[in-house]
Amino acid sequence: MHELGIVFYIIRDVEDVVEKNEVTEVKSVTLQLGEVSGVIPSYLLDVWKWAVQKHECMKDAELKIETIPAVTYCKNCGGKYETVKYAKVCPYCDSEDTYLLTGDQINVKEIEAY
Repeated sequence: MHELGIVFYIIRDVEDVVEKNEVTEVKSVTLQLGEVSGVIPSYLLDVWKWAVQKHECMKDAELKIETIPAVTYCKNCGGKYETVKYAKVCPYCDSEDTYLLTGDQINVKEIEAY
């Protein structure tokens, strides 16, 4: 379960922001999660609820998740398409000469704090 490692990484980053900005309490963290990042949102939320209890300034912090759609680009025809629906094969020209533009990233978008 790599969600545990991801949550620890997010908490470490949030703690750095807390320390640098003399924050007393984190209310929420908004995470942008790519549609094909390989992370299961429900697992991430479960691990988050457990892990933040171990950090005084974050013990009631909510994790908000925004999904980043997966979009693939076709080098052959220049088309962009939904990765989850069509995978690696371009629906416009049937080429497999494609690559992922967005949808595999994990970003901390916002930290709401007091």
